[in-house]
Amino acid sequence: MEINWELLHDHAKEIMKKAYAPYSKFPVGVAALVNDGRIVSGCNVENASYGLGLCAECGLVSNLVASGGGRLIAAVCVDAKGNFLSPCGRCRQLLFEHGGNDLLFMTPDGPAPMSTLLPWAFGPDDLPK
Repeated sequence: MEINWELLHDHAKEIMKKAYAPYSKFPVGVAALVNDGRIVSGCNVENASYGLGLCAECGLVSNLVASGGGRLIAAVCVDAKGNFLSPCGRCRQLLFEHGGNDLLFMTPDGPAPMSTLLPWAFGPDDLPK
């Protein structure tokens, strides 16, 4: 499947504008290509009880599952200026669950497989069957 990185970047920048970030003032948007051709996205949603805030990737994974599931192929995460962001550790695990080692994530140096962002990841295959 061909990946239109510019389109994913545009989707991430658009959803970032909907972020709810009144405390950190750090809006984040993320968009990803699904193996069936859909694009799913998410933005961060903060909470007055800081620990309850949701990262943009949480919204993306929720949207993925709610809209029919599938596997993530490629993802782009951005800040308020549209600069590429790295997902936090928790979000790397969320993305790995739904994209695996081969999920491509845009970095300032170009696309990188999730296996480089989360080496030797723990996932569903590690659980006893």
